[in-house]
Amino acid sequence: MAYIDFALPLSAAGDAIALPMVRDRIMAAVTGFSPAEWQIVSLARTDGLASLREPGLGSRLKTLLFGPQPHFRLADGKLEALRRLAVQAWHEGFAVRPSAIDEFLSAGFTEGQLETLLSAVTAARRTIKGKYA
Repeated sequence: MAYIDFALPLSAAGDAIALPMVRDRIMAAVTGFSPAEWQIVSLARTDGLASLREPGLGSRLKTLLFGPQPHFRLADGKLEALRRLAVQAWHEGFAVRPSAIDEFLSAGFTEGQLETLLSAVTAARRTIKGKYA
């Protein structure tokens, strides 16, 4: 007896579907983020809202008095957009700025990933408040 697994995509005559590529896209859609991206979201919990601002006069004076300050920006623009949104989410929950959402989406992330990030951070904030309150 023959068995056809309809869960796998069938290739048409002459088409070659790269199954690993399809599998990677499905896994990214299911999990939302890579482990490195989740680590950035986790580390953003300790960053303050001041890490989102451009260095101003006060920052330059502090550098003159106390030496170089830590640099919060990430080299990769996509990961920096993720970090900026995660910092706001850790501090403000779902009330993140629309400009941060636009930057996040224009960096290549999807609306599903936006919802996943905000939901995960909000759930973690509730857990942390409940544990330490």
